[in-house]
Amino acid sequence: MRTFPVEKLPHHLAIIMDGNGRWAKAKMMRRIVGHRQGVTTVQEIVGECSRLGIGYLTLYAFSAENWARPKTEVQALMSLLKRFIRLEIPRMLKDNVRFNVIGDRQALPADVNREINHAYEQTGANTGLVLTLALSYGSRQEIIQAVRGIAADVASGRLDLAAVSEAELERHLFTAQMPDPDLLIRTSGEMRISNFLLWQLAYAELYFCEVNWPEFTIAELHRALQHFCERERRFGLTSDQLQERK
Repeated sequence: MRTFPVEKLPHHLAIIMDGNGRWAKAKMMRRIVGHRQGVTTVQEIVGECSRLGIGYLTLYAFSAENWARPKTEVQALMSLLKRFIRLEIPRMLKDNVRFNVIGDRQALPADVNREINHAYEQTGANTGLVLTLALSYGSRQEIIQAVRGIAADVASGRLDLAAVSEAELERHLFTAQMPDPDLLIRTSGEMRISNFLLWQLAYAELYFCEVNWPEFTIAELHRALQHFCERERRFGLTSDQLQERK
């Protein structure tokens, strides 16, 4: 069983799970079959991240733009999401995983929100991996909401304009209680971040692979993590400066 030095692993791993529909189309199947297979991949990757000791795993599950997809597909995805959350609770309790959601929850169906609340209640005391699903999520929308919150605080006198800072903006983001991602993985060969964690990914390492999400195995995850472990993260400094700090 593959292991990595915990100190070299990303503390926060974010994944854009792309290619479910293309995987199904290539196999002459309905798109929803690809999404169902994608759920199996989620289960495997969550389990492995938990085993490796990764602190945070954030999955781009349903974007704000995905509401524009055909109504039947959206309904099927919401049903699949509700079932996934309900059935994963025993596994999350067993593996000490805490469940979390970021995004516009008001746009989600009431029955999905009930499952989310139940998962919060059941896993809230867990201290292991924090599994976050980005649902009805758009990063530009998130930033606009944060700016509006700051503007309201300034207008009311609760916040001085001169005190507006990066930290203040981050306090208003959905991810306020989370560290920024260290590594972003995107599957299916696409090389873009699609309105996902635009602020938070400022210094993340990016890894793109050709494999569609339903075929993203633990071995593929290990390959991405190995690439991450081999990279030098300078955060604007030079290699010599990093060496001097060691």
